[in-house]
Amino acid sequence: MLDAVEQTVWDVIWLYLKLGYEHILPLGLDHILFVLALFLASSKWKDLIWQVSAFTLAHTITLALATLGHVSLPGSIVEPIIALSIAFVAIENIVFKDVQKWRPALVFAFGLFHGLGFAGVLGELGLPEGDLAAALISFNVGVELGQLSILAMAWIAVFWWREKPAYNYLRLGGTGLIALMALWWTIERVFLGG
Repeated sequence: MLDAVEQTVWDVIWLYLKLGYEHILPLGLDHILFVLALFLASSKWKDLIWQVSAFTLAHTITLALATLGHVSLPGSIVEPIIALSIAFVAIENIVFKDVQKWRPALVFAFGLFHGLGFAGVLGELGLPEGDLAAALISFNVGVELGQLSILAMAWIAVFWWREKPAYNYLRLGGTGLIALMALWWTIERVFLGG
């Protein structure tokens, strides 16, 4: 990534912060759709904050554990589960009108697999040995900033619609498209090796 001679801890922080953000925006369509599915299900900010916090905590844990070599699962298992998690959340949005009490726990469980996916990306990028903690934390903060950017853009996009009856059609249509895309990814990742 950086030449070891000219690398400072600030270079590492900036680089991995940027890489984490870019992994979400524009490169992380599966993570974008997961966060949008959470957004579309939540009629209250409190529900959304609980879900996003559970997701963040979970993927932070497995990202750290996998990066440090304590946990490992092959991408052939992790990637289909990530796709299936998106489909599950989207379908649950269609089936239930309001966020269910179990949703934060479910999102936490799915977040554990998303963290393994993030770790796979970090494994491909490589980490600086001397600044491992700075790189890991910065990447995770970049991911969070990407997710918050998605939520902010989604909120701005639907702000005027949220209180109108037509919003429910927008919510269901968007959720249905997310579910179909995620189901396709699941099939592709399991059966087509994609």
